[in-house]
Amino acid sequence: MSTNSAVVCIGELLIDFFCTDVDIDLVEGQNFEKQAGGAPANVCAAIVKLGGSALFSGKVGNDPFGHFLKKTLDALNIDTSMLVLDDEHPTTLAFVSLKASGERDFVFNRGADAFLTENDLNKEKIMNHHIIHFGSATALLTNPFQSTYLKLMHIAKEQGKFISFDPNFRSDLWKGREDSFVYLAKKGVALADFVKVSDDELKIITGLNDLEEGIKALHKMGAKAVAVTLGKKGTFISNGQNFETVPSIEVEAIDSTGAGDAFVGATLYQLAKETEPKRILKDFEHLKQIICFSNKVGAMVCTKIGAISAIPSLEEVVSFEGLLVNS
Repeated sequence: MSTNSAVVCIGELLIDFFCTDVDIDLVEGQNFEKQAGGAPANVCAAIVKLGGSALFSGKVGNDPFGHFLKKTLDALNIDTSMLVLDDEHPTTLAFVSLKASGERDFVFNRGADAFLTENDLNKEKIMNHHIIHFGSATALLTNPFQSTYLKLMHIAKEQGKFISFDPNFRSDLWKGREDSFVYLAKKGVALADFVKVSDDELKIITGLNDLEEGIKALHKMGAKAVAVTLGKKGTFISNGQNFETVPSIEVEAIDSTGAGDAFVGATLYQLAKETEPKRILKDFEHLKQIICFSNKVGAMVCTKIGAISAIPSLEEVVSFEGLLVNS
């Protein structure tokens, strides 16, 4: 696999501290498990575990947590040469506990990832690759990361790169600022070749409840291909000319954490093998095959606990016995 076929993922890399105490909030929680987190890192992990190549670009603190995260990505053979260790700001931390009702108790301590600047980026190295994924949950929150992120998207667009965008809305992070999220997400959609959203994100960004009308709105903004993940129902895929729900496989879901990131990683892994990935978006039958494989990877992630640890290898995907769910 040539260097140029590697996918570059820009965004946050952080520590998730999961409370392992059952049905308890963060006030009473005593026991926490440390895990590597961050949507772009999860996408990188999916790509390399399936047999592809991925580079991560972002910022962590030059502290024990930052070194743990670098070590975690290095162990997966993710290229961390563009990971910046910040001497001034600590690594971003998230603390999460889960109530029996399914509600989360969530505390976010923002750190180094917020301070990624243009000077931190190796733009020449990034633009040496065909596919660039913008799937950060935190990038659009504040400057300087916000302006760095959007500027890089514009540069990638000008240079004809394949741009993948996942707005990754997190209600905990945008409380009271939802209008700002919509405004900024629309900017990302306008620049993207491939947009992945959940059905809830589609409604938030477009203000439309109808699936097909919402997708038309994203195409009107500029998106070339749109994938709306619908959980166990599969994925609604559109390239502007054709649209269809591609069914998923039936699994016994335990934890859906990271399933969307694994879906994106599986899609980009396949597109990166193509000489001209943009042309594949116009070939709807080929695109459906890609989404079918990605649905399978996303579903398999739901059968295990943990975002990165649950991602299957290519051999596991090929040999997995799963029933197609009727669309």
